[in-house]
Amino acid sequence: MARECDVVVVGMGPGGEEVAGRLAEAGLDVVGVEAELLGGECPYWACVPSKMIVRAGNLLAEGRRVPGMAGKSTVEPDWSPVAARIRDEATTDWDDAGAVERFTGKGGHFVRGRGTFTGPGRVEAGGETFTARRGVVVATGSSPSAPPVDGLDQVPYWTNRDAVSATELPASLLVLGGGPVGVELAQGYARFGTRVTIVEASGRVLSVEEPESGEMLTRLLTEEGLEVRTNARARAARHENGEFVLTLESGERLRAEKLLVATGRRPRLGSLGLETLGLDPKARALEVDAHMRAAPGVWAVGDVTGKGAFTHVAMYQADVAVRAILGEEGPGADYRAVPHVTFTEPEIGSVGLTEAAAREQGLRVRTGLSRTPSSTRGWIHKAGNEGLIKLVEDADRGVLVGATAAGPMGGEVLYGLAVAVRAAVPVATLRDMIYAYPTFHRGVLDALADLGRD
Repeated sequence: MARECDVVVVGMGPGGEEVAGRLAEAGLDVVGVEAELLGGECPYWACVPSKMIVRAGNLLAEGRRVPGMAGKSTVEPDWSPVAARIRDEATTDWDDAGAVERFTGKGGHFVRGRGTFTGPGRVEAGGETFTARRGVVVATGSSPSAPPVDGLDQVPYWTNRDAVSATELPASLLVLGGGPVGVELAQGYARFGTRVTIVEASGRVLSVEEPESGEMLTRLLTEEGLEVRTNARARAARHENGEFVLTLESGERLRAEKLLVATGRRPRLGSLGLETLGLDPKARALEVDAHMRAAPGVWAVGDVTGKGAFTHVAMYQADVAVRAILGEEGPGADYRAVPHVTFTEPEIGSVGLTEAAAREQGLRVRTGLSRTPSSTRGWIHKAGNEGLIKLVEDADRGVLVGATAAGPMGGEVLYGLAVAVRAAVPVATLRDMIYAYPTFHRGVLDALADLGRD
């Protein structure tokens, strides 16, 4: 017999866990279904452990910058504290018992298993069938996506999961993909002594960011000793004699001990039985309205909605969905100012539209650019001071529609720019503000001055 409940949440990553926990705290009978670890990709294999690698690598880089600024230094990389911290502090050895207890402590019922929809409001999971009175929430996240490279599916390549859970460093590493995941892990591994080559099919790393960001990062990674291959499309992959061989379309062969494939992610939709809900299981993403409804009695949050594979987007959508399910008033989702940060050094944060995207939308665009080393804080910082701030203005409305903050603490500097984009603060108001001195964010004032020169 089917067990009745109020809501079934299929997928308990950051978005699903937030929805399920909030609804349970509100007194609803909630069933949360997850086949892997409750909490999802972010705390166990992505955001948190990868940033521990980044933090450790940054410390090594800072130690190497001491000569000429603060005395003498000797840096000897050791991966074992990093691996131990990821195992013990971030993931509890990839055990979600604490997360499960947190959810059930709020009154939720947890089911370990893969959820399958068998009809409106009906879910099979863990050998049980659940009927939801109010509806269901799809929050199954995404999986790494590999490009159609001949032989790639036949070799034991790494994904981000393998890279963050590694207990030993490879001597050499090929990174296929120059997006955020690829460049973060590439720089982190290189700083511990791994010989790293990034292979990117497009003309620059971080191709969705402003060109200035990708060009700057390529130069800095190269200066650190990484090899960055752009306009390099992989044709074939094989694994022989303990090493990976990646053949490029040019015919060149690249070799390394390990191969990390970091070429994006795709929503997990195919085997959920979405057709029983009137939804297309072959869709690239689930279309949702402003209140996260995908169909009557069906809500979706997180990567499956195609609005950005970011934990903060999933959490934001969860808040919107919770209000909708509880029948509470509140604004719908607004994606005009979605921020994201690539945690390389320098950090590259951006929000809203790039210059190219703004022009594609037919806006009359003005841009302003300032370089961090030219600012007083950048001059004081000296070693490791590379960065920039770029502003994109809708000149007809006199407001920012996009911004990039790259440099030391670029992701933190981004906050004020995100507010400006989201609230459509007039550029005239931004120019009339007082910016603390000497700070990195004061570079915004320099970029505004450059904006006025158009």
